[in-house]
Amino acid sequence: MRVPDLIKFSIGAVRAHRQRSLLTILGIAVGIATVVLLTALGEGLRQFVVGEFTQFGTNLIAIQPGKASTLGGSVGQISTNRPLSIDDARALSRLSSLDGIVPVIQGNAQVKFGDRKRRTMIFGVSAALPRTFRMTLAIGRFLPNQDYDNAQAFAVLGAKLYTELFGRANPLGARIRVGEDSFRVAGVMQPKGQFLGFDLDDTLYVPVSKAAALFNRNGVHEIDVLYRPGLSSAHVSAEIKRLLIARHGQEDFSLTAQDKMLEVMGSILTVLTAGVAALGGISLVVGAVGIATIMTIALTERVGEVGLLRALGATHGDILRCFLLEAAALGAIGGAAGVVLAVGAVTLLRTIAPTIPVQVAWPYAGAALGFAVVIGITAGLAPAVRAARLDPVEALRAE
Repeated sequence: MRVPDLIKFSIGAVRAHRQRSLLTILGIAVGIATVVLLTALGEGLRQFVVGEFTQFGTNLIAIQPGKASTLGGSVGQISTNRPLSIDDARALSRLSSLDGIVPVIQGNAQVKFGDRKRRTMIFGVSAALPRTFRMTLAIGRFLPNQDYDNAQAFAVLGAKLYTELFGRANPLGARIRVGEDSFRVAGVMQPKGQFLGFDLDDTLYVPVSKAAALFNRNGVHEIDVLYRPGLSSAHVSAEIKRLLIARHGQEDFSLTAQDKMLEVMGSILTVLTAGVAALGGISLVVGAVGIATIMTIALTERVGEVGLLRALGATHGDILRCFLLEAAALGAIGGAAGVVLAVGAVTLLRTIAPTIPVQVAWPYAGAALGFAVVIGITAGLAPAVRAARLDPVEALRAE
């Protein structure tokens, strides 16, 4: 039997029993749509999380006080870890591998201008923050590059804080009060948006030494450093570790490299996406059972047809291929319908709930479509083999 005749015969068999074929196709389509939709949620989550962190660049290392490990010791033992200090940040500036050092002190205080006031997040930072975290100014300039101990009382407003305090008026040079201290506005940042639910625009940036006095802190919350392109985070981390151990006498701090964190996070989210795809794939079993059932019923109804084909010269292989092609067609049509259904659902979800991160993972969608064809062939294999083994004389007698 020629290939065109095989295809025509198999498609004709599918069309001849439209209601039965439609139900089988629907079972496969629902399974494929479930897989594609679940992986779209997983891929959307992965891209959202990675995008949130990479907006600040990847050549970053965060240094936090305290060693991130569990050591033996008696319960209630008092920690003697030395906090990170502004002097540590000053010492780090001697490393040639670093291109930006930002000691950070974070707090919350009321900011007032005229009769307008707002409680907001205050960040004590250095002049290197815009370069280190890829942040840009809308107007004015950032904090001047001065020695930490002699920093002047300048402040830079986040985009939302600027609107709340000044409306559309020019804020440059204006005096604002932060708690009991007075600061002169030097600039306004470009809108940055949300970062993991935190509003980066509702902030105020002041020199780190001023924040230390404002919040009565002896140390800094962390020190973020930007290392030069082309260097490995492992090499830079080793340099930082040697310098701080020499200063502190022990490793009482933790280093978190942005690229390593993204690698681990990406791996976890990839496994999560694969896991939900596997859960969705369980629904494909229902579709496989449907195809096997349909093909078995079809064989029972078409015994005489098989006998006639054999009498006309069709071989065992021709009969086998006819039934397998029919099963594969059911799987392929159901798979394609499922992908279309899932893409439509993703588009609708983006429209009605734009805050939910969804992104079709096309490799998974393609794999699911191929898997649907494989399921069709596998489910139809046993009935196809039985059809191919029918004795033509007995088959014609059954007719």
